[in-house]
Order: sequence, then structure tokens, then C-alpha cells
Amino acid sequence: MKYRPLATMLVIALCVWSIQAQSGRRHTRPAPTAEVPMPTPEPTPAPKKVEKQSELLFYIGADRHDSYVMLSYAYYDWVVRGCADRLRAGSSAGVDITDKSFSRGEAIKKAKSETKSYVVLLNLKFDNMARTDTELILEYIVFAPGTAKIVTQGHGYLNANRAGPIIAGPTSRAPQSELYREQLLRRAGEDAGNRILKALHLDVDIPRQP
Repeated sequence: MKYRPLATMLVIALCVWSIQAQSGRRHTRPAPTAEVPMPTPEPTPAPKKVEKQSELLFYIGADRHDSYVMLSYAYYDWVVRGCADRLRAGSSAGVDITDKSFSRGEAIKKAKSETKSYVVLLNLKFDNMARTDTELILEYIVFAPGTAKIVTQGHGYLNANRAGPIIAGPTSRAPQSELYREQLLRRAGEDAGNRILKALHLDVDIPRQP
């Protein structure tokens, strides 16, 4: 009996040691790792809108040899540039011109070789019904690309209100006479351009400069 307290203490000591050993074998759970925030992707910039270029084109030339009397090449330059300026101002079409003589046959051939360009042929002639031999009319013909079909034709005049031929002015070589003639022929070209735009339903009301 004298050994019972000793045995009891030994059992208690073994139990305490066993509990401490089991506690030591337990793994301490690591603290949860904080989530790293993902970078927010920057919004993709919207592509810039590319302005659609007009597919409509005009190619303008003048028959500088189809006249009973040879006229100055400057006359044809003025009507061609007047027509080209009006077509540019009155539509979004691209305009190209030729400074060389451009016959009807060449205009037809050019139109057939094109896929987008309307070919405009201009021609200055004396008016057979005029009272003097200095009165001119401007003829224009527009050929469709690919087929060379005539889409419109007619005469260009000084302005939209004029119903007669263009008066080319006196034959004097004075500078004022040349400036006067240039203005008339340029306006004749503009008038032809107006009529072409209306025929193709492209006309825009642009006030004419005084």
C-alpha cells in the first residue's frame, strides 16, 4: 500500500506527458495568404472612324480642235477649270482634268476603261444662229464609266438665268477684254457643271460669287 501514492503520481505524470506530446504534434495552421488584387485592364480605345472617301469621280477634257475657227487654248482652259471647280464645290466627287485636246473618240475610250470615273467632254463652238461671229456656246457630254453611255448632254451658259449663247466679247487684245472673256467662259463652265450635278442628282445650292 505504501507504493500506491507513488504509482498514482507516476500515472498522472505519464498522462500529462502524453497530452503535451500530442499537443506538440499538432500543426499550427498558417494564416491565410491575402489575395493579390488583379490589375484592372485598361479599356481598349475605340478605333477612330475613317471617313469614307467618295467613290464618285469626274474626268474632264475639251476637244480643242473641233471648231471651224481655231480658238485660243486658254478658252478651253477656262471652261474646263470652271466646270471642274463647280463639280468639286457641289459634290464630294474627285475631279481630274487633262490639258490636252480630248476628242469624242478618246472620251468614249476613256469612259469604257474606267470603273468609277464619269468622263466629261467639253467643246466650244460658234453659234450658227447668232447675229455676230463672236458668240460661242459650250457643249458638254457626260459618258458613264464602263459602258460610255451618255448620261447627260447639253449646253453651258453664262448663268442659270441665261437662255442664250455666251457673248465672247470684243476681239480687242486689251487686258480688260481678256479678263472679261475669261470670266464669261469660266462661268459657262460653271453652268455646265451645275447642269451635270443636277442630272446626276448631286447638286448643292452654293451661292455664286459676284
